[in-house]
Amino acid sequence: MTTMHKTPSRTPEVRPRRRRGPAVTAVLGVYHFFHKKKVGLLLILALSIMALVGVLFPQVSPELRADPAAYASWLEDQRVKYGGWTAVLSFLRAFSMFSSPAFTIVTTLLALSIVACTVHRLPLLWQQATRPRIHAAERLFDRSRLRATLEVPLPPEQATQRAREQLSAMRFRVLDDPRGPGINLFADRNRFAPFGTVAAHLAFILILLGVVVSGTMGFRESQFTVAVGSTRDVGHSTGLNVEVLSFADTYQADGRPKDYVSEVILRENGQQVARQEVRVNEPLRHDGVKINQSYFGVAADMLITDADGTVLFDRGLPLEWTTEDERLTYASFRLEEPDMLIYVVAPASGQVEDSIGPGQVRVELYPGEQDVPVATEILTQGQPMVMEDLSITFEREQKYTGLMVSRDPGAPWVWVGSVLLLLGTYLTMGLRHHRLWVRVTPHGQNSIVRIGCPDRIDLAFEPRFRRLADDMTRPPSPDETPPLDEASLNDTSRHTTKEG
Repeated sequence: MTTMHKTPSRTPEVRPRRRRGPAVTAVLGVYHFFHKKKVGLLLILALSIMALVGVLFPQVSPELRADPAAYASWLEDQRVKYGGWTAVLSFLRAFSMFSSPAFTIVTTLLALSIVACTVHRLPLLWQQATRPRIHAAERLFDRSRLRATLEVPLPPEQATQRAREQLSAMRFRVLDDPRGPGINLFADRNRFAPFGTVAAHLAFILILLGVVVSGTMGFRESQFTVAVGSTRDVGHSTGLNVEVLSFADTYQADGRPKDYVSEVILRENGQQVARQEVRVNEPLRHDGVKINQSYFGVAADMLITDADGTVLFDRGLPLEWTTEDERLTYASFRLEEPDMLIYVVAPASGQVEDSIGPGQVRVELYPGEQDVPVATEILTQGQPMVMEDLSITFEREQKYTGLMVSRDPGAPWVWVGSVLLLLGTYLTMGLRHHRLWVRVTPHGQNSIVRIGCPDRIDLAFEPRFRRLADDMTRPPSPDETPPLDEASLNDTSRHTTKEG
């Protein structure tokens, strides 16, 4: 008796799982956090709320906000409109939302979320485009939204060739599936269209980058007022100043505005770099800075000297602000020495104020941070008056021009992003990715052809699918060998179903 010894099977080698370092674990944790849809939606909601706040409330430039005295004066002007909420809105950065740290942080986080989502999806899109799943189970032909079961009067090889030719004519890529049962084909059209989402995601990143760049490195002064004959610095570390030589406004016969034009000289570090007539649609451009005509109004030329005759203030003061009842216009400025906030008030256009006659303005002096004026006088044009050791003269009334001065370094990024967004939208919505599976099996001398399309409903594609089914069941052409006689062909049937 022979004893057989069973040789034990070889135990497969178990390789120890490679441990990830703390840095890799942290990076993967951040990546998995940011590609979650809920995180992206919450960041989009937060950014939308911040953007709405920035649009609804006037925005102050970072340079002006960094100057405590100038910012305090600006807030005083806003207090007329927002009252006791001014301090609260200032604390919440409602007046500087687009340059606030919170807006920059949320924008950066949203960009990271978009990048994570794109990186997470990109391998799947590439696999679908280059190595698609070409085999289909039987249930696909039973459950697809668009499906057809056809009896074709051709043997399987010729029926398959007909399907291939029809799909190629419809610009489908056709791939052979060697697995059975029967003869199987996979076909798809616009296989790179899903990459439109990648282009759209990249577009959003570029647009967000443009917004951040413009918010941190750009500026926009929508109420840059300069009295005719006066000069004003642009600021924002540009070294530019604007001198307005003249302003003219013309009107149609029915009173509608025809043209507003300001003759402007632009200087950089004291040297003239441009001189141009600026209109609403004809801005002056220099080194990324754009100056547009916006509006105009009345200015008061004021001269202020101290007791020694030293000139403290000598320029036109645009009366650009209006009281709540819209009866008075006013302007304010602050002297550094002495520390005095000065208001100049005049009747608004078309209004009559009993205490302020024609050719007169009212001047109010507020020392330091006091809310109550220490002196209030009515000044007549050309007649100096001493107020708190200051000689103040209302020299004349003239026009001022309201300009819009801006620098938007992020605009090119926004434009490129906008083009990419249109491209991505076209690829995703206009060139839909369509997939078809075809199975051909013998049925006597004929063939049974089953076609399934599991993609979501596309009303534009449905007529093409029906035309494909109709072309598959047509009688054999002269270059195709008919397997049956004419009597047998009359017995062929066709059954097509569509599930909505």
